[in-house]
Amino acid sequence: MSDRPGPEATARLTRWEQRTEVPLFLAGLLFLTGYAVRVLAPHDAQPWHDISLTLVWSTWLLFLVDYVTRLRLSGLGYRFPRVHWLDTVVLLLPLLRPLRMVQVYQAVQRRRDRPRLNLYARVMTYAGMTVGLLGFAAALAVYNLEHRTPDASIRTFGDAVWWACATLTTVGYGDATPVTFWGRVVAAGLMACGLALLGAVTGSFSSWLIQVFAREDEKRPPERG
Repeated sequence: MSDRPGPEATARLTRWEQRTEVPLFLAGLLFLTGYAVRVLAPHDAQPWHDISLTLVWSTWLLFLVDYVTRLRLSGLGYRFPRVHWLDTVVLLLPLLRPLRMVQVYQAVQRRRDRPRLNLYARVMTYAGMTVGLLGFAAALAVYNLEHRTPDASIRTFGDAVWWACATLTTVGYGDATPVTFWGRVVAAGLMACGLALLGAVTGSFSSWLIQVFAREDEKRPPERG
């Protein structure tokens, strides 16, 4: 049986994704805010811990509803988790939601017609924002995992932000590095995910430049022999 849904299922799924793109992006920001409060607020900071926990779980339920809805609209049934494996991973680890931008970029690249220039600008803007959000989420996760470890070099959230910036830009100064197992897992994921998102930004920018130059050539009057 083919893994490709029919045209009607594809159209329904596309309409749903277009309608929920902005609300889910805002829900992702709320989830990250709740997680940040959980990590950075003092342990006795009530009722902020309870509010942040409610925020995290309520937004995750929105992600679950979206996942189940797209599963039903896709027409793929039990094959949906395998075909849309990235969506499944993002549901289990909501801090990775910025990675869905890679799918948007791939969809733009697969279009047979030439996408509008503002679509490339949209992809670049969205991907640039999600690179920052991914780095912030990784900094929160690494700080939460590392700062209580006796031999850790990441003691403050500022250290974690510095580490995330150095990792995303592939500079890697080495002055702040994770020492725990899960901290290094987050670091490896940030390296791979950061390269994918930065590739989406640079790829879209290159395609945008090519279209700009092509349109300028089309507007240019033909040279006389």
